[in-house]
Amino acid sequence: MTDPLKALKAELLGVALEAAHRAGAFLRDGRPDDLGVAATKSSAVDVVTEMDIASEKLITDFLAERRPGDGVLGEEGASLAGSSGVQWVVDPIDGTVNYLYGRPDWCVSIAARKDGETLVGVVHAPVRGETYRAVLGEGAFVGDRPARVRPAPPFGQALVGTGFGYLTERRVRQAEVTRHLVPKVRDIRRGGSAAIDLCDVALGRLDAYYERGLNPWDFAAGDLVAREAGALTGGRPGEPLSGELAIAAPPGLFEPLQGLLEDLGAWHD
Repeated sequence: MTDPLKALKAELLGVALEAAHRAGAFLRDGRPDDLGVAATKSSAVDVVTEMDIASEKLITDFLAERRPGDGVLGEEGASLAGSSGVQWVVDPIDGTVNYLYGRPDWCVSIAARKDGETLVGVVHAPVRGETYRAVLGEGAFVGDRPARVRPAPPFGQALVGTGFGYLTERRVRQAEVTRHLVPKVRDIRRGGSAAIDLCDVALGRLDAYYERGLNPWDFAAGDLVAREAGALTGGRPGEPLSGELAIAAPPGLFEPLQGLLEDLGAWHD
């Protein structure tokens, strides 16, 4: 007898992969040489390009065609309740500033949730030539290769990724946290795409990652990829990963990093 949940997850994965690859090809091949800023969000440096908007429309139109009863939550304004219990969480370009400047670390991030639980996550990074994917309870992969976190290093040898917000007050606070963290670890990296950073933890390209101020579309897919690759994820002690604070690291590194970030007040501006 077919397991209905397993069949649903397989269907959702197929839809997410196709949507992400369609959007990724559109963004990679259709990027205009004179790409400019179409709008700003939280501040003058928090940009939206015309390609963000077009990519989200491409994805949401495809989802509506393939699974018309599903809900959608998208970064650029897509919001649909749906009737199936499945919700798609879509970031049409994660790493928009990288994309604007022609830097390689940007991606399309698509996750599918049911009853509040993320079942499928796909992060497609066209310029890297990589697609990261995970299904709840079935592991994480880059292409067809299993993804697995690095074993936890000693804290002082950890390579830690982070990101900064676009509001000046938040940036100042985040810089202060980073100032205290830098002497305690191997080094800090700031890539510019939360989804890719989470996948880099899953692949062992970062030992850990933390950031304050993420939105659901920034982390929904990458969080599942990291967890299915063996990472622990969360926020403040006892809290899930959220906009207040997002942390991902292997067991043994997650706990001391979480404790230090708590002591440094990384969860507030």
